[in-house]
Amino acid sequence: MVTATKSSRGPNPLCATLGIVHPILQSGMGGVAGPELVAAVSNAGGLGILAALNLEPDALRAAIAKVRDLTDRPFGVNIWLHDDVRTPVDPALVGDDDVRGMQAVLNDFRPRYDLPARLDRPPAPADLVDAAIEVMIDERIPVFSAGLGRPEPALVERFHQVGAKIITMVTTPDDARSTVDEGTDVVVVQGSEAGGHRSVGKKLSFEAASGHGLFTLLPHVVDRLAGDAPVAAAGGVVDGRGLAAALALGAHGALLGTRFVATRESRASDVWKQRLVGDIGETVLSDGFTGQWARLLRSEFTDRWAEATAARRARALPGLLQAAAGSDLFSAARANGDDQLQPLYAGTGWVLIDDLPGAGEVVTRIVAEARAALAGSGPL
Repeated sequence: MVTATKSSRGPNPLCATLGIVHPILQSGMGGVAGPELVAAVSNAGGLGILAALNLEPDALRAAIAKVRDLTDRPFGVNIWLHDDVRTPVDPALVGDDDVRGMQAVLNDFRPRYDLPARLDRPPAPADLVDAAIEVMIDERIPVFSAGLGRPEPALVERFHQVGAKIITMVTTPDDARSTVDEGTDVVVVQGSEAGGHRSVGKKLSFEAASGHGLFTLLPHVVDRLAGDAPVAAAGGVVDGRGLAAALALGAHGALLGTRFVATRESRASDVWKQRLVGDIGETVLSDGFTGQWARLLRSEFTDRWAEATAARRARALPGLLQAAAGSDLFSAARANGDDQLQPLYAGTGWVLIDDLPGAGEVVTRIVAEARAALAGSGPL
């Protein structure tokens, strides 16, 4: 177990709460975190977290069963609780100008794959979140991981009744305090460096979604919670030095996303993995792919979308309607290995990644690196 001051603090509260050996959590990333990745992380002593977003109930139940076939260790399941995802937005309520502006940007790229231009409204996304929650409760999963929103007290109670612990990711001290008061067992503090979507329950402005860096936000949350719940850090952590730094700032562990994307068990595309180890480019915050703010590798599409939104020629559709509208283009890009027209989510720490190991090796390596970093801390 890695802990900054083991002798004085006793057992790591994060590990004790979740029943794990090492204070390393794997983010439940859609399209990435399948049963193989989850089991590899859990078998190595961390907490693997399965992605449930957009899974039909039977598919989610089968995925949970597969995880249990591969590991007898604790694991989690993640789903979004964002207001516009849990209750899908009716496409008919979106203004005509917004639809045309968004489709105009996509139409600039559709000829690349001989796709016809479109000006129509996207279909309504499937209403799957509450059905997935019912499957999780029925399956008595060990850990529920809430993304893009906080679980309401009634939902917290339902999971606690079946013995599940609850992890909630937050981006502000106020949200951290509120979710702990409502029963959350573990808080993940998401700094602005984090890859993927900003963990907020409502769509915010770009400025508000940009948030605060982890090293500013983390100690603020730790002080606000005053030991009432274990805290994990997320955002730019890809190695043991990052974990050691998080521990020094009062966290009890870390949640890693980008580092686990670049592993053998990850379901990420080959082009995504290769870009992460290629050390070429930079990350940006964009809502062009899904309609929700997310940090990802800069591309032709993110540049074109930023230009269009800055000029007020386009803006993202609410909920996941943006993803539905561009599904033809983004799917074609994935099928053709085009790294410029698909979302390659990445945190700012991606520049430190230079290999594609197994996920279990990532856990053991980070533990060893953190121990070395903490043991090497000399006097100031």
